[in-house]
Amino acid sequence: MSGLNWQKSSLCGSGDSCVHIAAGPAGIHITESADPRGTILTTTPDAFRVLLRSLKGEPHRTPEAPVLEVTTAGDGDTVRLHTSGAPGAPAVTTDRRRWDAFVQGVRAGEFDHFTV
Repeated sequence: MSGLNWQKSSLCGSGDSCVHIAAGPAGIHITESADPRGTILTTTPDAFRVLLRSLKGEPHRTPEAPVLEVTTAGDGDTVRLHTSGAPGAPAVTTDRRRWDAFVQGVRAGEFDHFTV
């Protein structure tokens, strides 16, 4: 999606592939810059807020609408972010190192402005 200002965690090294977040008229967009398919997951600000609060370990109320779900593959290194209850919907796939950098950025408040 051109014209969006993508942001990654400051804990991702310069030039490293990482999970990127952008806000647009359709909602909050999430992608993994290393994904050769260029998958972009679009969600609501409320669902993204729930994800952030969950990753921070903060109490939150789960909205009635679908939420974002994080799953790991059997190898423990592959992390998938997708909309719960939406089989076949786009999923952002990353590895544990990149996911951990994103989560550390979340805990540092780097993405809070997307939910204001």
